[in-house]
Amino acid sequence: MEISDKLLCLFSADVTLKGDEYVVSVPRREIDTGSVEPGETYRVALISRETEEESDDEQTATTTTQSSTNTSTGSVSSEPQPPVEAGEIRYVEVEDIGKQGDGIARVERGYVIIVPGAEIGERVKVEITEVKSNFAVGEIIEEEF
Repeated sequence: MEISDKLLCLFSADVTLKGDEYVVSVPRREIDTGSVEPGETYRVALISRETEEESDDEQTATTTTQSSTNTSTGSVSSEPQPPVEAGEIRYVEVEDIGKQGDGIARVERGYVIIVPGAEIGERVKVEITEVKSNFAVGEIIEEEF
């Protein structure tokens, strides 16, 4: 699946019926962090949930591959560039639990952040402690922001 580099935010939401309309609610944290502005119009893409049979490797492989320049050789690499850096602080919502029991959150372009000790639906503030090409690990520094 290819996800646009223009992706502003990624979250899970239920579709609810209000009168004659179906509504997808944007979490308050997306407004608070400045990803989305009230009153603006946005394009919305709906992505089905992964099946339980998918492995963690398949789930993390959904990141978009983009070209980048290798600074040491000047050549173009097809490796994706992680949207996070070690030491960075992020606010995330845990969407799934991996096979090892760790929480899984997704950020830009579907990039996975593994959050040990987190449960589905938890919104936590994490510090990124390890960064790989297709996933990162974040340590909880504040629960339920």
